[in-house]
Amino acid sequence: MLATVGIVVAVAMRLFQTRIGEMKRRGIRPQQVASAKSMGEVLEDTRAADHFRNLFEMPVLFYVACLAAMQTGGVPTWALTLGWAYVALRAAHALIACTSNRVLRRAQAFGLSALVLFALWLVLGLVWAGVL
Repeated sequence: MLATVGIVVAVAMRLFQTRIGEMKRRGIRPQQVASAKSMGEVLEDTRAADHFRNLFEMPVLFYVACLAAMQTGGVPTWALTLGWAYVALRAAHALIACTSNRVLRRAQAFGLSALVLFALWLVLGLVWAGVL
């Protein structure tokens, strides 16, 4: 979970860096970007902001899975492996989204991370059911 929070912090830092830099460079007043709609209309580079919002969608299921796993007291090693694979794929997704933003690559990283997350939930379900 802490590694995923680290991704959020890194993207937030990138967001502030790009937003403040563009606003200074182009002479944009803060009130001109007071809403998401106006930001999209005024700012040229919204990659980090777009991805920052994304980090509060699917990853929420990861946080809940981690908290639920902590409550069980025993998680199989391969569940931990799935968790770290998820973190690595989300890091790749963030890197792509905040830099080149190549849609196909970004979609691949997102899709793989979603599959890993769903597999993690399946493993946790099997643990809770007593199958594992």
